[in-house]
Amino acid sequence: MNDEDGGFKVLDESSPFADSSETGIGSYFVSNYPPFSAWNTGDVTAARDAISNPAAKRDSESLQKAALGLYLHVPFCRKRCKFCYFRVYTDKNSSDVETYMQALANEIALYAKEGVAEGRDFEFVYFGGGTPSFLSEKQLESLIERISRHWSWDKAREVTFECEPGTLKQGKLETIRQIGTTRLSLGIEHFDDDVLARNGRAHRSPEVFRAYDWARGVGFPQINVDLIAGMLGDTDQTWEDTIRKVIDLDPDSITIYQMELPANTEFAKRTRESEHGSGIASWAKKRAWVDYAFSTLTSAGYEISSAYTLIKPRQHTGFIYRDSLWRGGDMVGTGVASFSHVGGVHYQNEDQWEDYVGALQSDRLPIKRAMTVTPEQRMIREWVLQMKLGAVGFDYFREKFQIDPKDRFARELEQLTRDELARIDDQGVTLTRAGLLRVDAILHSFFEEQFRKQEAA
Repeated sequence: MNDEDGGFKVLDESSPFADSSETGIGSYFVSNYPPFSAWNTGDVTAARDAISNPAAKRDSESLQKAALGLYLHVPFCRKRCKFCYFRVYTDKNSSDVETYMQALANEIALYAKEGVAEGRDFEFVYFGGGTPSFLSEKQLESLIERISRHWSWDKAREVTFECEPGTLKQGKLETIRQIGTTRLSLGIEHFDDDVLARNGRAHRSPEVFRAYDWARGVGFPQINVDLIAGMLGDTDQTWEDTIRKVIDLDPDSITIYQMELPANTEFAKRTRESEHGSGIASWAKKRAWVDYAFSTLTSAGYEISSAYTLIKPRQHTGFIYRDSLWRGGDMVGTGVASFSHVGGVHYQNEDQWEDYVGALQSDRLPIKRAMTVTPEQRMIREWVLQMKLGAVGFDYFREKFQIDPKDRFARELEQLTRDELARIDDQGVTLTRAGLLRVDAILHSFFEEQFRKQEAA
């Protein structure tokens, strides 16, 4: 196991890329740009215009060729994790689930009549949550039947379905495969049962192994597992054991996140009430654990694909969802609180059950807030997201946005080099391992000045 700082140079606190050692309350992970907190109700009309006529919002040929994806939010869970910040429900009965499924189908039916759907096939489909595998086989089949009346994903190159291991049966996995799922993602998070319990996870490790064996037997083209470094109660030994067990499992890809404490989580509430901090491992410790995982997994035949992912090259079929979004693709996000990006406009759905369901019962798209993105902001968005890959080429941005990142970000790139977080040449920027492990802290330096201090959510 590496030392407390992961074997890397300790950053001077005056560096713009330094991150606090303590895991305090706040969002760390960067998933979009500009930050969600900058979105507003005033731009909702622009979002509706983009949905009706997305081509009119585009200002270049490359943007007109953007891939299209569909995200479906299934907000139900058996139990709410103590670190969860998503819009999820643990108190809904079968009648509530039916009401939501009908609203979701209605939303897709409304989109199918809009310009965003005209002449376009889905490049990818993503069932996220919550817990999509919370749905029964009958509920899932009914949802797909209703959606298919209006919009099909027969030509999608990737269909991802998120699962919580304890919700799975062999028959349900067969149904998930039959609806076209190509990538099954298991939210394992950890293999230590005490760690799982302390963090509020509903499943335990025996359910993981049983579900994984069923999934392999069903024959999904790609199986991903999610892990989280630094959960409450995690130690050097429990993390090493988790990495050993995931190697034995041999999934096609592995996603590893570093634990954080967004403001609306149960852990954040406890931290505010405590005199002893969060109890979550420090950022330095989490970086050391992810570094250990990267080193151990690459020795076992995996390759690093991004700051969070490793793949088995011969078994892995790609990340269509990730690569499409990080290169400016359109995504229609359906479901309560879902996020979308269409024709150069970001927007989010109503984030309360009654408002979301009520809008769709009145045949209205349930858009709550939005933001029209400038060409400069689109460029920055793609730059910061692609930085997560660990290497970004300059020519892509020169051709697509007619800017040279080497000049546009000269000061930021110089600082990265000075802190030994990246190497720069005429072709592009490559993050060092130290840079890759703290990439989300780095990304804020590329934001426009007015967004550098804003919270993500």
